[in-house]
Amino acid sequence: MDYSISQIAKALGTDFDGDGELKISSAAEPSDADENSLALAMNQKYLEDLKKGSARAAVVMKDVAWKSFGLKAVILVDRPRHAISRITKLLDNYPISKSGVHPTAIIDSSAVIDKTCSIGAFCVIGANVEIEEGGCLGAHVVIGNGVKIGNNAIINNRVVIEHDVVVGNQFRAQSGSVIGSDGFSFVTRDKSDVEEIRKHLGKRQGLNKQSWMRIHSLGSVAIGDDVEIGANVTIDRGTVRNTSIGDRSKLDNLVHVGHNVEIGSDCLICGQVGIAGSAVIGNRVVLGGQCGVNDNIFVGDDVIAGGATKIFTNAPKGRVLLGYPAVKMETHISMQKALRRLPRLFKKLS
Repeated sequence: MDYSISQIAKALGTDFDGDGELKISSAAEPSDADENSLALAMNQKYLEDLKKGSARAAVVMKDVAWKSFGLKAVILVDRPRHAISRITKLLDNYPISKSGVHPTAIIDSSAVIDKTCSIGAFCVIGANVEIEEGGCLGAHVVIGNGVKIGNNAIINNRVVIEHDVVVGNQFRAQSGSVIGSDGFSFVTRDKSDVEEIRKHLGKRQGLNKQSWMRIHSLGSVAIGDDVEIGANVTIDRGTVRNTSIGDRSKLDNLVHVGHNVEIGSDCLICGQVGIAGSAVIGNRVVLGGQCGVNDNIFVGDDVIAGGATKIFTNAPKGRVLLGYPAVKMETHISMQKALRRLPRLFKKLS
């Protein structure tokens, strides 16, 4: 679909300059842009790359002398990344099917599915499921008994949502994710070696040869509005109470959320993060890639943890963490500087 420069500027709530009727159909980096592309040139490096492409229109910062780059029109922005979010939303050609129910789908007669929904090939939808208006399910999606899904959900191929899960509005799940699998929760008849080690910080009283017994998962998963789940994410159901994810939180690919975990609103959980059972994550928490969160601890509101940080103890509100184990970021940087100086120090001492 083609959009005029003036249409895009209006959608962004910003100004344009030049030929407002100029049409574009896609966005591109400046060096790759052709005559039908809107070049995203919002810093000095990308401005120089305009000379390598053939764009007629670009998105630039408001103080740029754009006419020297041979452009016919520009969209003027203050905050580049926010502008990119809105532009990509406008130009997104995600193939949302509006074909209704595919003939190969298997849907229980008790399921209530709004007539505006699209159900892809080989989907299986269980008893007493409710899917509100605008839902779009890809191929091979499995929805368990009693699941409730709000409006405008986009659920991609091979996603599995197990029984009794409740999902809010504007939900999006990428391919291969599993929501509501059983929690990884087991116990021994007598106190296990693991419990002894945790109590005595690594000391063992002896070796106990015991077998593990399953603790069954009677809870479910509750997901708020405008939550996005990446590819191959796994979210375990709770033991008794529900595992929960708050409004507008975003989970990247390969994230694992353990049983009974509570994740607040507006959190950003990056790729390969693991959150162990019964951890509580506050609001607006950011966990960088490969972070780990121990079981039964809390991470306060507005905590930011850098990539690969391992959080073993409670993290106070607003703390910025880095390292293994997690410490304040400035402390971690000082420790690493000291560590790099050790060879030189030992050389002097010797």
